[in-house]
Amino acid sequence: MEQHWYAIKVFWRRTARIAEALDELGIEYYAQKVVPSYMFIHTDEKTAIRFRDEQFGYVYLYAEHGDGKKPIVVPDKQVEVFRIVTSAMASGIEVLPNAPESYAVGDLVRVTDGPFKGAEGYVRRIRKDRRLVIVISGVAAIATYHIPPELLEKVEQTQ
Repeated sequence: MEQHWYAIKVFWRRTARIAEALDELGIEYYAQKVVPSYMFIHTDEKTAIRFRDEQFGYVYLYAEHGDGKKPIVVPDKQVEVFRIVTSAMASGIEVLPNAPESYAVGDLVRVTDGPFKGAEGYVRRIRKDRRLVIVISGVAAIATYHIPPELLEKVEQTQ
C-alpha cells in the first residue's frame, strides 16, 4: 500500500509511550518538543487507522470533515516545513485556534535566512505583531515569532 504522512494528536502527555509503540511497529514518525501533542506518522491508511484504534483514548488521527473516517493525508512539503519550524526550538511558537485554513490568507512567503530558513507560510498580524503562520491543512496552524520582512521572499503559488 502507498505510504503518506498522517497527523495524530497525542493526549495525556503520552508522546514517549506513543513513540515506543510506533518504534515497535516499525512505523516512521516525527515527534518534537515544541508542540509535543502533534506527531506525524508515515505509513499506509490501513495501518494508520489500526494504530489509532489500538491507541484509543491516547491519540486522535485527524480525519476529513464529513464522515470522519478517512484520515487526512498531510503533504510531504507541509511536514517538511513543520520540521523546519519545530527543529529551530525557538520560543514564541504557538498553535493557533480556529480552522487552520482561516490563517492561509495573503501571499505565500519563504524564509531566506535564520533559524526558520526554508519554511513557507503566510504573514498574518496576530496580537499587533506580524508573524509567519505555517498551515497544516485540516490539522493546525502554527505561528512563529516575528520575522523581519527582509528575510522573506514571495513564493509563486501554482494552482
